[in-house]
Amino acid sequence: MIKRYIQKTIEHSIRTYPVVGIIGPRQVGKTTFVKMLKARVGKKTVYLDLELPSDLNKLSDPQLYLEQFTDSLVIIDEIQRMPSLFALLRALVDRKKSAGRFLILGSASPELIKHASDTLAGRIIYHELTPFILPETGFPHFKQLWVRGGYPLSYLSQNEDDSFSWRESFVRTYLEMDIPQLGIHIPAMQLRMFWTMLAYSHGQLWNANKISNSIGLSAPTVRRYLDILEDTFIIRQLQPYHLNIKKRLIKSPKVYIRDSGLLHALLHLRYFEDINSNPSLGSSWEGFVIEQIIATLPDGWGVYFYRTNAGAEIDLLLVNRKNEPIAVEIKYSSSPKVSKGFWNAFEDLSCKQGFIIYPGKESYPVARNVRCLPVSMINKILSTA
Repeated sequence: MIKRYIQKTIEHSIRTYPVVGIIGPRQVGKTTFVKMLKARVGKKTVYLDLELPSDLNKLSDPQLYLEQFTDSLVIIDEIQRMPSLFALLRALVDRKKSAGRFLILGSASPELIKHASDTLAGRIIYHELTPFILPETGFPHFKQLWVRGGYPLSYLSQNEDDSFSWRESFVRTYLEMDIPQLGIHIPAMQLRMFWTMLAYSHGQLWNANKISNSIGLSAPTVRRYLDILEDTFIIRQLQPYHLNIKKRLIKSPKVYIRDSGLLHALLHLRYFEDINSNPSLGSSWEGFVIEQIIATLPDGWGVYFYRTNAGAEIDLLLVNRKNEPIAVEIKYSSSPKVSKGFWNAFEDLSCKQGFIIYPGKESYPVARNVRCLPVSMINKILSTA
């Protein structure tokens, strides 16, 4: 079993907070993860899966059932299927405020689970379980993780064809079953068309009018679709960095398909050779590296991109807890070079550190405070901050 990167963080939260939420997309391994945690929490556990009729039946009178377990950790899986539970959890926690009362799992953001964040404010801490990342699978295997993505059943498939078939099935299930189960009723074909359009514009600036005109939907409709995909962990909107400098800054976010394997499935890129000869090669690599970095960042860091109308640009701008910007440029090349726009942006923001992430093996300086770094060494970014 692959040990998850956030395991110790979640174990600490269970010892500290009354309610811990683990959120993330369907099929990312949340259930497997918490079943492994059960043996490590040091107290009796009760597990409920709200997709099982038998467990739902236990909660026909949820207060009567749950108040039996004041000294246990109650794990509630797929809680977005029963958002009415949040108010009850608050009441039970307020009656006995001890750590490790409830561990809830959800396949949608707290914002999408109506009133969840407000109801449990001050009583809950959320953690996101992502698809597998490089510190979990091993840095030498970055190519397999990039091609297949990090969903466990895709990454661990016997071969590329099985992995690709799983991802195609995931897309269908997501559209036809997962979205309706969240109470979102939109035509599956329209959402698939929109999702595919995003794949072909992966890593580009969000342009609602361009996309709405391409697929014959209104700008507000495609905006709603974008929010749905973000709230269910399918896409990332990377926001631009705004600073009070005398520059005309780009204000639209950049949109990425978060899992590289799903991106490749939507683009019909089955093998590494397909990706390597496709125009999306650079943007796929960029999105993959961005997700690897963000997944390992400590709490309190900001993530942005930077671009001015004059052409100064940084792919990924990290802002640490000291409010210091760290510039990250991402290149799929054995001998990466950065443009004048990077150096202009580096100067605009008075960056003290910069990195160029590439798929090679050697780390070396390219200028003062700017270093070329293999993807296998992305943890070095944090050690310099």
